[in-house]
Amino acid sequence: MKMKKMCIYIAMGSLISLASCSKFDEINTNPETPVQVNSSMLATRIILNLANQPTQKSFMQPYLLTKEIAWTELVEGYQYNGFGEGSISMNAINDAHFMGQYASTDVLANSYNGLMYFARAVKFYEATMSVGDIPYKEALKGESDKTYFPKYDSQKEVFLGILDELEKADQLFASGAKFAGDPMYGGDITKWRKLVNSFALNVLIQLSKKEADADLNLKGRFQSILTNKPIFTANADNFQLVRSDKSGQTYPFYKISNSFVIYPVVSTEIINRLKQYQDRRLFFYANPSALQIANGKQVSDFDAYVGIDPSLAFGDIADLKKKNDYSKLNDRYTELVSGEPTQQYSYAHLCFVIAEAAARGWVTESSVNWYKKGIEAAMKFIAENTPNTSQYTHNMPLDGAYIASAIASYGNQFPAAKEGQIEAIMTQKYLASFLQGRINPYYDYRRTGYPKWKINPASSLNADDPTKIPVRWRYPASEYNYNGQNLDEALARQYGGKDEINQLMWLLK
Repeated sequence: MKMKKMCIYIAMGSLISLASCSKFDEINTNPETPVQVNSSMLATRIILNLANQPTQKSFMQPYLLTKEIAWTELVEGYQYNGFGEGSISMNAINDAHFMGQYASTDVLANSYNGLMYFARAVKFYEATMSVGDIPYKEALKGESDKTYFPKYDSQKEVFLGILDELEKADQLFASGAKFAGDPMYGGDITKWRKLVNSFALNVLIQLSKKEADADLNLKGRFQSILTNKPIFTANADNFQLVRSDKSGQTYPFYKISNSFVIYPVVSTEIINRLKQYQDRRLFFYANPSALQIANGKQVSDFDAYVGIDPSLAFGDIADLKKKNDYSKLNDRYTELVSGEPTQQYSYAHLCFVIAEAAARGWVTESSVNWYKKGIEAAMKFIAENTPNTSQYTHNMPLDGAYIASAIASYGNQFPAAKEGQIEAIMTQKYLASFLQGRINPYYDYRRTGYPKWKINPASSLNADDPTKIPVRWRYPASEYNYNGQNLDEALARQYGGKDEINQLMWLLK
């Protein structure tokens, strides 16, 4: 009898326990929190990861590397050519393949898979551009194939894979439909096709030193895309985030809660070139020197704008700043909550890519015409995203009449010789990239040598060769710790076993 009662008590206790657990789960479940993701949620996260940029000081870091900004707080590695580890992490896209699997129809699955292939192409491109050879064929297979230590593929194999994935992305978007979860283009598959193909042209031009490689077929691929596929045709196609006054959507260097607004100074690399060409973008990028205004210069005077050489020793920069004879950023970068859209890839950038391809003889297009289109697009982008008040324009507007005359002037000065054309194209591409596109101008510089940035061996943090700007980052410590054997093989294959920032990757040979 006692045993029977005990069993009853245990059973009752178990029921109470189960009921309590059920009640606990019910109480602690937030009905507004999703318990299962869907395709659109994944798409939003992946797209924003591709398009967004960090804020405040971190936002400025790429532009120290590209010599657009001199930093006056303390010594910054990028400003003085000090490189550390690169990143080859693929965490941002490790679940991208689920977008197609969760799609409600096959047609939508095509769109989401198109986005997956594009995201993969971008991330593998960024990784290989950073360090050289990377895991590619065996990457992202830890969950599916239990491949936890992926082998490294040659950079050539990686680029062939990237170009193939971009081709697949274009085909899938072409057979897809408008999809949800897209904060950039509203799910418009035509705009996504334009982006995919425009980015493919950028990838191809970055391979310019491999022009003779039959496997890559750079000229054939470039001409085919330009002739047969949709690409950017206007600033409206830009892959960019439009900023607003909503939380998390403000311009990355807006002044509120940003204690770093006092440190950036516009560099001589930007200001001197704009003054040389009497280019009014100067008045939209910078503010005049306080000392020059005090001495009687007008805000509309080119000579009122003074850059600081970012290669100067930090102590010299600090002394110059004390004199108040320098140009800080135009107020539109700090005073306007929405600032300007932040671009990852733009129509202007594409125009200069096509201009370079034409100068190299890859296509039969006119290099000078695409060169002028790029300048026009860059100027119109600034004009359309800047309030027409003297605070931001300094009474030197980028109106239609000025833009037309500037384009004509640049066209008349366009060199006849190939090398001169490439230098002019790279210079204008650089000027159009002010606080836009992150480190893209650096990729062009290490590939072409343009624009010719000043290097000061006395201030350089490039210990192995202070006369050069490094051409790569070192592999991350995590690869040494967890995938060391495969990394050692890749280092021996590429760099004689030495993971050093001045070693030339295959892309640059």
